[in-house]
Amino acid sequence: MDYDDLAERVLAGHVPSREEAYSIIEAPPSELMHILNASFKIREKYFKKFVQIHYLINAKSGICPEDCAYCSQSSVSDSKIEKYGLVDDETLLKGAEEAFQAGSRRYCIVISARGPNDDEIKRISSAVKKIKQKYGLSICCSLGLLDERKASILKESGVDRLNHNLNTGKNYYEKICSTHTYEDRVETLKSARINGLELCSGVIFGQGERNDDIIDVCEDLNKICPESIPVNFLNPMPGTPLENLSLLTPIKCLFLLSLMRFYNPKSEIRIAGGREIQLKSLQPLSLLPANSIFVEGYLTTPGQASKEAHAMIEDMGFISDVKGTSDSIKKEVDVRI
Repeated sequence: MDYDDLAERVLAGHVPSREEAYSIIEAPPSELMHILNASFKIREKYFKKFVQIHYLINAKSGICPEDCAYCSQSSVSDSKIEKYGLVDDETLLKGAEEAFQAGSRRYCIVISARGPNDDEIKRISSAVKKIKQKYGLSICCSLGLLDERKASILKESGVDRLNHNLNTGKNYYEKICSTHTYEDRVETLKSARINGLELCSGVIFGQGERNDDIIDVCEDLNKICPESIPVNFLNPMPGTPLENLSLLTPIKCLFLLSLMRFYNPKSEIRIAGGREIQLKSLQPLSLLPANSIFVEGYLTTPGQASKEAHAMIEDMGFISDVKGTSDSIKKEVDVRI
């Protein structure tokens, strides 16, 4: 397959066919650099050489009633993690300061819950106003299922973006979670979009999904066209139903990142949870299709230190986008939901 030709057609508005997607997913390792170079051609068009750094805080941990099989904070997990309610304003502000010092463009506030209650929405909104005033960070919230009223309150407080991942293909979703549906997640994204929030919605690869499921979720994200797509790679946590699953290789992860870029040329693609575990020594190559990363850890697991991340970015010839320059480069993301 001519991947450079595919990249040119994607830049001209083409959406990959399922056959083309299969060619990327099932490519031999010898095709790795051809695929990466083609995906970089797309990435460079919309994001130049910039890489955004993101920093998140686990603002409410391990008290979730949902049964998501991958999650150490779910009701079906026996993982040894901290459990606590929503942290106070001081803790949220301290996290924002750490994000700022780490050179992060965006601060992500995450809670474990089916969805936030009114008091949590009020407290988070109050903290966001203080954070925006003091640090000027872009704010993304990941709070579970959300209706239009609560989305509106978040928007008014200064929240820029809502994260709610699709996680996997629609037909595979019930094998990962039974306490809410794929459609519930799509409705949350609609509530956010209607109220003017940018969308952050992505995937977790390596949960036992088939290639068809991978393509299904890539196609759905192309239709939704979120401003940001975090690509997570399963980090099998002890105590979760998926603790013994090991299906990914570093090269497979790079193929999947590239596939997401072919489907979503204008969206920010972030290398998210599990990158240190699954990409191993090939982590730097992930910056060819992707243009943002998390630093300093995830919800219940550690991650790459910000100093090391900045060095990796520089070593690859990229630029840490502290001021959000690449936000103004791409724009024109097609709003379809």
